[in-house]
Amino acid sequence: MISKEAIVSYIEKAMPDADVNVVDKTGMMDHYALEIVSSAFKGMNLLDRQRSVYAALNEPMKDGRIHALEIKSRTPEE
Repeated sequence: MISKEAIVSYIEKAMPDADVNVVDKTGMMDHYALEIVSSAFKGMNLLDRQRSVYAALNEPMKDGRIHALEIKSRTPEE
C-alpha cells in the first residue's frame, strides 16, 4: 500500500512543476488513477510520457506498493 501523498512526492521529485491528481480506484491503496500536468511532457509522445511516470514511480512499482496505474498526462498548454 502507498498513500496518495507519497505518490505525489515521487512524481514531484521527477517533475518539480507537476500538478498531480491521484484517485484510489479500489480503496485498497494499490490501484490508482493519476492525472499529471507538467511541462516535462513537452515534446514527448504518449508512450514516452507513460515511461517517465513509471520511471518516477519505479520504487513503489517494483516493491508492489503500486499494483496498477491509469495515467493521463498533459502539458500546461494542452
